[in-house]
Amino acid sequence: MKNHNLFSALWAAFPSDLSATAVETDEGLHYSWNDLDRATAMMANLFKSLDLPEGSRVAVQVEKSVEALMLYLATLRAGYVFLPLNTAYQSAEIEYFIGNAEPAVVVCSGANFGWVSKIAFKAGTQHVFTLNDDRTGSLLERATHHSDKHQAVPRQVDDLAAILYTSGTTGRSKGAMLTHGNMLSNALTLKDYWGWKKGDVLIHALPIFHVHGLFVAIHGALINGSKMLWMAKFDPKRAIAYMNQATVFMGVPTLYVRMLAEPSLNKAAVKNMRLFIAGSAPLLIETFTEWQERTGHTILERYGMSETAMLTSNPYAPDQRYAKQSERRGGTVGFPLPDVELRVRGDDGQNLPVGEIGGIQVKGPNVFKGYWRMPEKTAEEFTSDGYFKTGDVGKVDERGYVTIVGRSKDLIISGGYNVYPAEIEGYINEMLGVAESAVVGVPHPDFGEVGVAVVIAKPGVTVQPEAVLAELKAKLANFKIPKRCFVVAELPRNTMSKVQKNLLRDQYKALFLA
Repeated sequence: MKNHNLFSALWAAFPSDLSATAVETDEGLHYSWNDLDRATAMMANLFKSLDLPEGSRVAVQVEKSVEALMLYLATLRAGYVFLPLNTAYQSAEIEYFIGNAEPAVVVCSGANFGWVSKIAFKAGTQHVFTLNDDRTGSLLERATHHSDKHQAVPRQVDDLAAILYTSGTTGRSKGAMLTHGNMLSNALTLKDYWGWKKGDVLIHALPIFHVHGLFVAIHGALINGSKMLWMAKFDPKRAIAYMNQATVFMGVPTLYVRMLAEPSLNKAAVKNMRLFIAGSAPLLIETFTEWQERTGHTILERYGMSETAMLTSNPYAPDQRYAKQSERRGGTVGFPLPDVELRVRGDDGQNLPVGEIGGIQVKGPNVFKGYWRMPEKTAEEFTSDGYFKTGDVGKVDERGYVTIVGRSKDLIISGGYNVYPAEIEGYINEMLGVAESAVVGVPHPDFGEVGVAVVIAKPGVTVQPEAVLAELKAKLANFKIPKRCFVVAELPRNTMSKVQKNLLRDQYKALFLA
C-alpha cells in the first residue's frame, strides 16, 4: 500500500547526489541533502522514543533556522501533526494555542523556556524542548543519541499533517487542519504551474511559521530537489547579491519595496533570475510597475490562505492547458489553479455574472479538512455542495482573471450601501505623494458605518487630508467617500506585512460617537 506521508514524497525528490548542498545559509553554512535525511531521522526517532499518542501535535515557536526546518520535516516523517507558532506571540496567545491544541510536545527557544514550559506543563504537555538559531538546544542534544535511519510512518491522504492558526482578526484564532494530501497536491500543482526545473535555486527570505514560507517556498524547493539560499533575516542588499546564483524568489510586497530602495537593483543584478513571486498581502500597482521597469521582470502575483495553501496564480508562461492569456496582470491574482474550482456568489447564494463583486468560494484537493475542534464553525464555512467560503470578496473578469477586492469583514455598509475599502484605497494610492493607504469602517449615528482613510505620505512629501478627500469626491459616488482622512507615519502590520485593520478600527471607533 502506498505511503501518502508528505515527507516520503519530498524525500523521493531529493537528488541522487545526497552530498550536494541542499541549504546554504547567510552565515556560510552548507547543509547537504544527506544532512537533511540524517538529522530528520534522528529527530523522528527521538519522537518515537517518547511513545507519543497517535495524532499528537508538536507545537513549535522558535526563530528561523535550518534546524527548525528539519524539525518540521521530522514531525511529518514521524507521522505527527506540526503546529507552527508566530515568534511574535506573547504569553496570553501561547496559553490559548497550547490550551486549544493540547500538544504532546512543545519546542521553544531557550530564552523563552521559563514561561513557555510553565504554560505547557500546566496544560498537560509532557515534553518541552528548546531549539535556538545557533544550532544549540535540548532538542538537538537529545536527538544526537538516536539512529540516523528511519522509515517514514505510513499516512493516508486524509491524515492530518499540520494545524495553522489563522491570525484571528475577528474573535479567537481558529486552527486550520491541513492533511498530507492537501499539501502534496498543492506542491505538485505549483511545481508544474510555476515551471520549476532542474538547476533552480530558491532564495528563502520568509518566516517559516506561515503558509507562504513554510509550505509554498519550502515544499516548492524540496519537491523539485532544489537548493535553497537561506536568509535567517531579510536583508535587501544580501538578497539582491544572492540573485546572481539563484533563479526563484518569493516575497511579501514589503520585501520588494525594500529591494527597490537599493541602488544595486538593476537588470544586471537579476539576469540569472527566472521568477519573482509575491503574495500574503496586496501588491501595489506602483511596486509592480517599478519592479518591471527596474529589472525587466514581471512579478507573478498569486492568492492563497492558511486554510487552502495556493488557490490562484497569474500564469508563469504561455500554456494553453492552463490559461486563456499568458499575461501577468498587476492588481489581479490570476486564474484558479488547475485543480481548483472557484466561484463568486452574492448574498443570496447565487452565482454572480462576470465582473460583479461577491464572496469567493473554492473547492479542490488543497482545501483544508476543517477547523480544529470547531465542528459548528467548520459546517458554517462550507456550502452544502462542498465549497469553502473564503471570506474574501472579489470578482472574475471576462478573461477569467481573479481580483481580490477585500475581506468580507472589511466591507463597510454605509447608509445601506456596500462600500469596498480596496476600491477606495486603489484611488488614494494613485494620488500624488501617497505611498499607501488603508480605509476602515467605523460606527456612525446616522449612517450606521462610515469610512475613515488612513494615509502614509512618500518620504519628503506633504499630503493634506482635505486634498485627498476632495480628489476622491471628483471620482467616486458620494456614499463611498470616507468621512475623515488622517495622514500617519506608518500603518500597523502583522509579521506577514498585512495591515491590521482591526487595530485601525479600534483606534478610530469613537470618532463619530457623541
